[in-house]
Formats: sequence, structure tokens, C-alpha cells
Amino acid sequence: MTTDPLLHIEGVHAAYGDTIALHDVSLDIADNEFFALLGPSGCGKTTLLRCIAGFETPQAGRIELDGRDLVGMAPHRRPVNMMFQSYALFPHLSVEKNIGYGLEADRVDRAEARRRVREVMEVVGLEELAKRRPAQLSGGQRQRVALARAIVKRPRLLLLDEPLSALDRQVRASMQLELKRLQHEVGLTFVVVTHDQEEAMSMADRIAVLRDGRLEQLATPQVLYASPASRFVAAFIGSANLLDGTAAEGGVDVPQLGVIESDGAVAAGAPATAVVRPEDVELGQDAATARLRGTVVDTYFLGGMSTVSVQLAATDSLILASVHGTTGLRRGDEVSVRFGRATAVARDEPSPVQPPASGGETAAQEVRA
Repeated sequence: MTTDPLLHIEGVHAAYGDTIALHDVSLDIADNEFFALLGPSGCGKTTLLRCIAGFETPQAGRIELDGRDLVGMAPHRRPVNMMFQSYALFPHLSVEKNIGYGLEADRVDRAEARRRVREVMEVVGLEELAKRRPAQLSGGQRQRVALARAIVKRPRLLLLDEPLSALDRQVRASMQLELKRLQHEVGLTFVVVTHDQEEAMSMADRIAVLRDGRLEQLATPQVLYASPASRFVAAFIGSANLLDGTAAEGGVDVPQLGVIESDGAVAAGAPATAVVRPEDVELGQDAATARLRGTVVDTYFLGGMSTVSVQLAATDSLILASVHGTTGLRRGDEVSVRFGRATAVARDEPSPVQPPASGGETAAQEVRA
């Protein structure tokens, strides 16, 4: 991070009566960054977004934009704009009038307003739809109108609350790429709230994972996946086999499985979990002589990749393995099992939240001590 972030959040605490929504949250967001707030329902991500926008006031902490404290400043006076999940377009206004509504309310010169509306319509690809009304647009087109209306005012920071949740899967996938492209083209800082880890991983430069109002980990998508800071993050980000045991020299000692070699900084003797991604599980045909073996329960072909579910003979627990392309393995086949790269994390169980299904087999598989 730079020494002077665009947005600096320090010690933010927010509560609704006896319910604490945010516990001492601190993080920095850089200029021109695509930043995601990710977590399950009720983790505090939307509360944090609303505190930045000014729709909620935290009981403690600072929220600084370009070094200026926003807490206590009215929402309409902040150089921040927010794109809501519902889009909230005016049904009786055309595309161009919807986009220019905020400029008109701010009494921007008409010629300047028209120029900026035309400019932003060109950026988001709406020039040919300028005279249409929202009812004549597809879901993806309405989403672009809402985005254009938000960026035409040239805020320093654009907040997006579950911006793609109203779209079907195919349109959502294309709009993820579109949002990332637009963010680069308009040169704004985007902060997006989502509960969909696949969506956050595909768009964000960095992701803050929240749990029960606390910041669990802040890192790039690559680091979150390869080096999760906790069992919760490992379970929430992608698919994972979670092998519970005790930290030992060189790995995690899992009952009935032995020591799973793994990287990590968990003190020897402490409760630990070895996190093994499905692509780091190797299945073989030498089950008779292998130290670890299992039985194939099922296979799932997901287009370019197959996921194999295996019941371990030693523990009667299921693990997942990923295989490129199709596989000749069938239900009932005996296979050897070898674990490749693993990461050891401190065991913070129970992990009460499982990641949402977002295509394929996403729930983490657990082998408990």
C-alpha cells in the first residue's frame, strides 16, 4: 500500500442497540483500486459501506478520504457516490435523462452536463440506447445505466452494494469483466460489497474478508486462496479439504492420517488445520500399496475440470480432488491418495458459515480430529 491511501478507516465501531455490527475495523484503500468487502450475511460489510457513504454513523473510529474525516459529514457533501443493488432508475425518464439527473440536481451548466452524459454513455456503451426508458432495457443494460449515473458526477470513490445480484449467472459473469474494464477506463476507486467469493475473486485487486463484524484477512485474491490466515477464510474462499489435527514439526498431525506436510506458523502442539486445495490432491491406481487410500464416491464434470469425491479408508471422511478434463474413475474404484501443497492455520472452529454455492462443488470438506 502507498503511504497516503485514498481512504483510511481506523478503529470503526458500529452497533445497533446491543448488536455489534463492526468491531474496531481498520483498513486502507488505495487510489484507483478495485476493493471488495466480502463475507457472509450479517458480517458487517454493508454497515461499513453505509458508514463510508454517510448513511450510518459509527459510534467510534475515523473514516478519512484524502486525509479529510468524513464522520459527521452529510452524505450529499461527501465526494462519494453509491450504486444500490436495486439500481433505482426513474421509469419515466430516458437513459440519458436518468444519467444526467444528478448533474441537473447539482445545477451543472446544461452544455457541460450534456457533454459529460454523452462522454459517459460512450464509455459504458449506451449511445444507441439514449432515448429508451428502463422498461425497454435488459438487466445488464439497466445495470450500466445505474453505473453511468453514478460515475457521471465524478466522485473520488464509488461504492457498489451487491451490484450484480439481480442478474442471471451468464449476464453476471460478463458484467464482472465489464465492471473491471470500466473501473480502469474511468480511473475511479471502486469499493464493492458482495457475499459471492467467486465474484470478489474475479474483480477485486484486494479483498477484505469480514466475519462477525471483524476483519478476518485483507489480501489479494491470490494470497487469500494460497495462504489463508484462518480456517474460516480457507473454508470461505474456494474449495478446500480441511484436515483437523495438531501442529507438529513440518506440518499438521491428523489422527489416522499422520503428518500432513504444510507451510504455516502455528506453534507445535497447538490445535491446527491443514488446508489442502482439491487441485493439490493426487489420486493414483496403486491403492493396494499406498499409505493413504480411499474409494471414489462420485465424479462431477464441470467443463475442463472434473471433481472427484473420495471416501478415505482411514477416517470414513470425504475429500475432494480436482482432475483436468474428464476422468476414467468411477464410483467404487479404489485409489491411492497423496496430498501435495498444504497450508497450516490455527484451528478456529467451529466455522459456522459455509461459502455460498456459486457453481460446482464449493463447500469445504472436513476431516475432523
